[in-house]
Amino acid sequence: MKKKKLSVCAFILSGSLLFSSCIGSFTLWHKVLDWNQTIGNKFVNELVFIACNIVPIYPIAGLIDVVVLNSIEFWTGSNPATANVGKVKKVKGENGDYTIKTLADGYTISKDGKAMNLIYNKKANTWNVVYDGNSTKLLKMNNDGTAELFLPNGKEMNVTLDAQGVTAARQVAMSSDVFFADR
Repeated sequence: MKKKKLSVCAFILSGSLLFSSCIGSFTLWHKVLDWNQTIGNKFVNELVFIACNIVPIYPIAGLIDVVVLNSIEFWTGSNPATANVGKVKKVKGENGDYTIKTLADGYTISKDGKAMNLIYNKKANTWNVVYDGNSTKLLKMNNDGTAELFLPNGKEMNVTLDAQGVTAARQVAMSSDVFFADR
């Protein structure tokens, strides 16, 4: 009975490795590495690195990434170890300083006491801007390697997800007949 359960577990684990075809981001392993690099000078970091391989912290983190987290990342599109919700970053922009806070489904961008949200709607596969209680579609990701831009003048523009598509979107955004401003 134990051999049968062990065989079933081995089959499931190998299937998750073989059929996911996902290299993944190895977020958990990188978090351990990032922590290790902040401990002290290079000699202390090396000693901690060796100790974490002897104790097997690095191998366990790598195994969890390979078997569980990277498979979840492949099938769902997000890695549970990347939970950055609530993380706040200050960004210096051309027009002043901005504060960006990570939400579960997007970002809050604020400047001088005013804030707007960029929200990802997973069901519709769209990015929306929410300002003063009003939600407006900005972008829809298509399954064919293109994106649909929703312009403020009511028009839509289909662009490819490459340098040429970004250039076309910039040209439209910079033209005088399209204004990206508060409504």
